[in-house]
Amino acid sequence: MKKEGHPDYHFITVTMTDGTSFKTRSTMGKEGATLALDIDPKTHPAWTGGNATMLDRGGRLTRFKDKFKGFMKS
Repeated sequence: MKKEGHPDYHFITVTMTDGTSFKTRSTMGKEGATLALDIDPKTHPAWTGGNATMLDRGGRLTRFKDKFKGFMKS
């Protein structure tokens, strides 16, 4: 394989939003670079469940519940 056809794959440091960090391999930057995350799995509601609530004002969720009520008994 041609050496110039492949990106430089090296170690970088990833810093999470709470200040913790870890090393990983990446093509970003140069050897020893630091990637500071703005959003990560420790803080984002998509991963944590957070206090984000699903708002439904008579839309899809309500129509789904109405269509399938009584289908599954809890």
